[in-house]
Amino acid sequence: MPRLLRALRTRLASARRAGSRLFERALGIDTAGIVELAQLDAEGFEREGYEGSGWLDLRRMLRPGEVKPDDVFLDLGSGKGRVLMLAARYPFARVIGVELSERLNAIARRNLEAGRRRRRCKQVELITSDVLDYEIPDDATVVYMYNPFRGATFQVVIAKLIASVDRRPRTVRLIYLNPKEHDRLKATGRFRLERKAGRLRLRRSEAARSYIRLYALEAR
Repeated sequence: MPRLLRALRTRLASARRAGSRLFERALGIDTAGIVELAQLDAEGFEREGYEGSGWLDLRRMLRPGEVKPDDVFLDLGSGKGRVLMLAARYPFARVIGVELSERLNAIARRNLEAGRRRRRCKQVELITSDVLDYEIPDDATVVYMYNPFRGATFQVVIAKLIASVDRRPRTVRLIYLNPKEHDRLKATGRFRLERKAGRLRLRRSEAARSYIRLYALEAR
């Protein structure tokens, strides 16, 4: 029975990937697939490769009526730009993607161009940068991360985000998919968990990746 179940899961996963590719082909985009860090034109300690967020992940955490015209969206580790495409459908003032790999950013630019007509936000910016060298904009109000980095790198980025909020007081919503560094966030004493949801996964080994959480960060 376990062997039959594994075979069924493999077939379902294969069918899901094939369906995603057909869907994206019809839209003229390429955001699917997994790209390991070793395959990219970038190296980084405590960094992760690419896997696209689910198409519904952003909407589950960020409802359309919760975005105002002066809100700014920042995706740290924006990859092929799937979440940027989705964020641009909200009425953000700006949408920004920061990505370590220029190869992935080049793909993201093509995807964003293909989806241009569906945008409500007209100002979308892609930046190729190591996140350690990037300064958090003081007008960013929604930050998205799909477990792009870990450990000390994560800690430095979160410290920069807190410093930005304290420098220019505002509420920042942090949307964190596969929140492996939840304990580091909690240890700061600054992030309040507002919302969480699960994602349907086919394997128990992927259970840790089934959570997406929304935190609120406010100035002191």
